[in-house]
Amino acid sequence: MEKLHALFLEHPIICTDTRKIQENCMFFALKGPNFNGNAFAKDALEKGASYAIIDEEEHLTSDRTILVNDVLETLQHLSTYHRNHNKSKIISLTGSNGKTTTKELINAVISKKYRTVATQGNLNNHIGVPLTLLSIKSNTEMAIVEMGANHKGEIAHLCQIAQPDFGYITNFGKAHLEGFGGVEGVIQGKSELYNNLTSHGKYVFMNADDPIQREKLATYTKKMGFSTSDRTYYNIAFIEANPYVVLEVEGIRIKSQLIGKYNFNNCCAAILMGKYFNVPLEDIKAAIEEYQPKNNRSQIMEKNGYKIILDAYNANPTSMKAALENFDAMDADEKIVIIGDMFELGPTAAVEHQGIVDLAQQLNFEQVYLVGENFYGTNASFQKFKSFADLKEFLNLQPLKKGTLLIKGSRGMALERVLENL
Repeated sequence: MEKLHALFLEHPIICTDTRKIQENCMFFALKGPNFNGNAFAKDALEKGASYAIIDEEEHLTSDRTILVNDVLETLQHLSTYHRNHNKSKIISLTGSNGKTTTKELINAVISKKYRTVATQGNLNNHIGVPLTLLSIKSNTEMAIVEMGANHKGEIAHLCQIAQPDFGYITNFGKAHLEGFGGVEGVIQGKSELYNNLTSHGKYVFMNADDPIQREKLATYTKKMGFSTSDRTYYNIAFIEANPYVVLEVEGIRIKSQLIGKYNFNNCCAAILMGKYFNVPLEDIKAAIEEYQPKNNRSQIMEKNGYKIILDAYNANPTSMKAALENFDAMDADEKIVIIGDMFELGPTAAVEHQGIVDLAQQLNFEQVYLVGENFYGTNASFQKFKSFADLKEFLNLQPLKKGTLLIKGSRGMALERVLENL
């Protein structure tokens, strides 16, 4: 590993896709259900890679191919070695909802004072976490590492790789219920981050208004939390979310560009860490106020007379409920909702989709459109469409009224395509 790391320091770019080869990179020949990177090692070298890391001897074609037992494990071990080679501190976070937005906010705040790297997009799995660690430079002071999981044991494994110094869990919600085996499984799986930190005597950040977090960390002393009411923690006041989150801390009002009360806690986490790491409050305020969401995450836009809340990056019962309740509380005329199926819910899918429909029927919306086979199977008085193609065909014949639209669904539904029909 020492020799491999020395090569990496000379060629500090990792590529895993021959379509994205960069000059002098190191190509790691990963395998998947439908591909074998070993077969592309020669191609990677011809395209400019300096070395190709492989685990099948038949592809050992030159002195620039390096044979290892397992390419993925080697990538993970190299990232841990590199993480320990540098002096940067690792802040890890996980949770059911809000991970990526919170990670971006933390990075915005912390980078006001420190040199940082952070997970790109949501590359937060057993490959993405190593790639984030390997993006650490010799002058990096803080690395913000997002960790995702859909099964128990995954966060524990990612902690072994990243060896975090600090950590935060956004929340415990109804996400990936199929893989975790229910809500209790979600709590156990996400808590693996706090378990790792507390067992190693590391520092923990927490939402002190979350009863689960309070219980789990009740006797742990190396912690800092935020609360809207408990004076034993760092107090941050929620002012409004109409539609943008406004909050107050130490008498200073911060107006974010994030919609929805559900983003309040995400802002609080970033503020809390800024406070802990001695980022001046005026810089914290500037970082929160400057941050703009992207990639279909709670974006507000206007098109052809429609005001649109585009939250189509992902969805689960917890985030869907929060989005609908927030939309209901907004000051707006002609509220129109287009929601798509929520995936990975396993045997609870029918009950959870019906629960969302029941909630939507209680709220004050002008029109609601349900898209996807799960929503199509619910008992609802709304327009239902088995597929996006069916919705598109309908909208071509009956365009939506002008108004304010909420568009939300799981990534696989790709509901941002609705924008083409406005």
